[in-house]
Amino acid sequence: MRAVRLSVVTAAATAAALAAVTGCTEKSEAGNGDAIQVTAADSKCTTSAKSVPAGQVTLKIENKGSQATEVEILFPDDRIVSEKENIGPGTKYTLTAEVKAGSYQIACRPGMKGLGVRQKLAVTGGKVAKRDPRLDKAVAAYREYAQEQADATIPKVQTFADAVKAGDIEAAKNAFAASRVGWESTEPIAESFGDIDPKTDTRADGLENGQKWTGWHALEKSLWADKKIGAEQKTLADQLVTDLKDWQKRVGKAEITPASMANGAKELLDEVATGKVTGEEDRYSHTDLSDFKGNVDGAQKSYELLKPVAQENDKALTAELDKQFTALNTLLDKYRSTDPQDKAQNGFVSYDKVTKDQRKELSDAVNALAEPLSKLAATVVK
Repeated sequence: MRAVRLSVVTAAATAAALAAVTGCTEKSEAGNGDAIQVTAADSKCTTSAKSVPAGQVTLKIENKGSQATEVEILFPDDRIVSEKENIGPGTKYTLTAEVKAGSYQIACRPGMKGLGVRQKLAVTGGKVAKRDPRLDKAVAAYREYAQEQADATIPKVQTFADAVKAGDIEAAKNAFAASRVGWESTEPIAESFGDIDPKTDTRADGLENGQKWTGWHALEKSLWADKKIGAEQKTLADQLVTDLKDWQKRVGKAEITPASMANGAKELLDEVATGKVTGEEDRYSHTDLSDFKGNVDGAQKSYELLKPVAQENDKALTAELDKQFTALNTLLDKYRSTDPQDKAQNGFVSYDKVTKDQRKELSDAVNALAEPLSKLAATVVK
């Protein structure tokens, strides 16, 4: 789940205005292999270079602001090349990406809302170092996986929508969690388009001013908290199906690289840490563990596809990742349920039954995996 974006045209205009009044880009050039220093603050986003050669680019990010921020590399049409969310105040992060020649922007989004402050980035030169063919195979396999997940999601969402439109609250509840699994396992791809996630997966506290609340979580509140289905909810159900079919059609056009796969795996763990473990994501239905598992499975799929190259470059890292994925999946299996009362939970216990100490244990396991996973991109893109 991410905050809303405006249209590409509005984004470009607003970004230009923001850049004119807040923050500036130093006019130095980044040489091959040199990192771009990105300093984010509450109203600034400064970068140490405005031009880099095509190939691997590394952002050394420091958040000097008072709130969590998000830093992105964006295509001209506002699609995301790579990103890092939830960079806390006073913390640093290294983001590795692959870029072809062209025009891009680096965006800092304080509070992870709105367009933020953007700086131009020109990527020069036409030659990118020859890539290991195993990585091309990994990208192709991941694209196929993402499409399979999207294709499998549509009939499940249709089942959910049909139950809503029939006014059957219990049937809709029972179909809710299962309809989200394919989305959760490939969410970084959906987020890369910029406009789909805000329409389908935004929570009430993630809405921008003037944004209409649509998607899964608006319906979740109606089903579990309000316990009602009316004409508005039936319209929202139809819109959810329409928006997700749009996502399904676009998956094949997503920009996917080995670095974006690795960074996406880390983003999925971040989704778990900031939404699922806390219970904030599915706050009405308490279906968080089903989403949790989808995120972990998606992250593991990316890792397994990249593992042959990663293992060759850093055996210690892949050994640690194998260990931590196994530990986290084993821990999640403790919360599987066959209790009829948990029918709506897609095979897991309701998250409100998970104690504070158990949530801490889950959080620790996620953090233990996230730390080595953050090194995967730099390991495969050498």
